[in-house]
Amino acid sequence: MDADLLILHAAQVLTLASAGPKRGPAMADLGIIPDGAVAIQGEVIAAIGPTEEIASRYQSPTVIEAQGKVVLPGFVDPHTHALFAGDRAEEFELRLRGATYLEIMQAGGGIQRTVNATRMASWDALLRETRARLEQMLLHGTTTAEVKTGYALETAGELRLLRAILALDRDSHQALDLVPTFLAAHAVPREYRDNPEAYVRLVVEEMLPAAAALWAEETARESRPAPLFCDVFCEQGAFDLVQSRHILEKARSLGMGLKIHVDEFASLGGTALAVELGAVSADHLVCTPEDELLALAHSGAIAVSLPGTPFGLGQAHYSPARRLIDAGGALALATDLNPGTCYCESMPFIIALACRSMRLAPAEAIAAATINAAYAIGWGKRVGSLEAGKQADILILDLPDYRHLAYRFGTNPVETVIKRGQIAVVR
Repeated sequence: MDADLLILHAAQVLTLASAGPKRGPAMADLGIIPDGAVAIQGEVIAAIGPTEEIASRYQSPTVIEAQGKVVLPGFVDPHTHALFAGDRAEEFELRLRGATYLEIMQAGGGIQRTVNATRMASWDALLRETRARLEQMLLHGTTTAEVKTGYALETAGELRLLRAILALDRDSHQALDLVPTFLAAHAVPREYRDNPEAYVRLVVEEMLPAAAALWAEETARESRPAPLFCDVFCEQGAFDLVQSRHILEKARSLGMGLKIHVDEFASLGGTALAVELGAVSADHLVCTPEDELLALAHSGAIAVSLPGTPFGLGQAHYSPARRLIDAGGALALATDLNPGTCYCESMPFIIALACRSMRLAPAEAIAAATINAAYAIGWGKRVGSLEAGKQADILILDLPDYRHLAYRFGTNPVETVIKRGQIAVVR
């Protein structure tokens, strides 16, 4: 049979094949095929198996010889704030001098500073700055990424950001598939500081219905594998548990998928709320109480850990990921790419950091960055593993063994990125 592209003689092909997210001990099973091969037809994987088998069944004018290298699914980054203008390098220096994240936020910096810059940025400038970050993500092996709104905090501005994510997703100048999340409940903007309840009403009564209507227009034009997600920052200085419930219940009534930022600095009960409401994921989880962590592990939600954020803040406490996996939970990893606490586009670094900071085995970290991350954004049936019929999003790493992905850090091991069956990056 003819194939459009063949990858042959890989030292290891990591299939990550799974009927659903990998949980507990299953996260250590990468489905390794030694001397493996992949056949690609069009945008999808036609077959995968030992090189001898695939080479006997398929022929192609384009063959990549991957001797001594690792082949695996493209990374999926399920939590990013990649769409923004400006930076906050000055605040980074303030934190080094002892200021806390919440102190900076309460003084009008933090998210509000990025909101100011993003509101003022032109459409072209906003897309240009974001496109550069997406290119860095692709170079480091990310082929699918969730991107949130949340840096406008006004109706017209948040809808503009949602349109920007959709425009970038269709942009022929960048290759990533982008999955939008509506995060108008990212912070209370300065004009509502004295009346946060009025802002919650604005989100519930005006912003969410407008976002749902915009999304309905988009899905009428082209089918998408996941709903529009709604997220809320349930945290001290942001939205309390009652406000978060109000926002998420409204989003659910509009057919949106649910996500939630929880337990980054303090526990307000947001993890239990995520489980109760059937959220697809609960994210951050740095100070989650034991009972809520166990409830999350036994639920259908994915726990998304963002180890780059405490690292970026210079903090010593990370998600209790080891405890969650040992309890049978499904863990995903994400960069949390944002201008304030984690300006990082590299999933390989996040994998290496997770193994050190949270005691994950390299195989568990890889599963968390691929198949489980795909399920954390509703794309698990399309990407995140190498299986016949799935989208051909594939990485070739210049590494002799998958464990080197966590063992080595500070450099980029990604040699080739194949996106939807096309070679997008060769280094």
